[in-house]
Amino acid sequence: MKALNISKIQNKLRNKFLKSGVKMKGPETVFFSEDTKIGKNVTIEPYVVFGKNVKIGNNVIIKSFSHLESCKIENKVELGPYARIRPDTILKEGSKVGNFVEIKKSTIGKKSKVNHLSYVGDSVIGKSVNIGAGTITCNYDGFKKSKTKIKDNVFIGSNSSLVAPITINSDSVVGAGSVITKNVKKKSLALTRSIQTEIMNYKRKVR
Repeated sequence: MKALNISKIQNKLRNKFLKSGVKMKGPETVFFSEDTKIGKNVTIEPYVVFGKNVKIGNNVIIKSFSHLESCKIENKVELGPYARIRPDTILKEGSKVGNFVEIKKSTIGKKSKVNHLSYVGDSVIGKSVNIGAGTITCNYDGFKKSKTKIKDNVFIGSNSSLVAPITINSDSVVGAGSVITKNVKKKSLALTRSIQTEIMNYKRKVR
């Protein structure tokens, strides 16, 4: 009986959103909460789950296999596929969160991009920031959570670790593969990288 009730509620919610103009390619695979709010001209691809307290603005695209809970998605945002948006997250207008990205308790600024394979937690990210693939905010030291602040127009190179608490000031660049533990000044390049070693004519030992 419980399963039947859940199915009935979901069908009712799906029909409500379809009637309001939400575009769903596979509505039977999308799961809503009763308090989900969705604006105009929104597209939801198959296999998306909305937890409690999710608010979606206008002209938003949510791609397949994404999970959202207790978050606010503003206008003209593109999200997913395979994105996880956790509680207390705000995606500002025109921002983009791509595949295999997890965002928790963070604000992603206008027109900023976290395109793939990244974790952003306890962070405030400004406008027009690019977060490269494989970037993580190291926000937990085993005892407490700390904040990462990334100001406007910052470029974070791929596979970087940002060790909180830390501030990356505006118009700066973090080189790929860096572990950043100190604040980065405005309009500067920060990188931490060991020297590449190359041994000529190297032969592996035979066991």
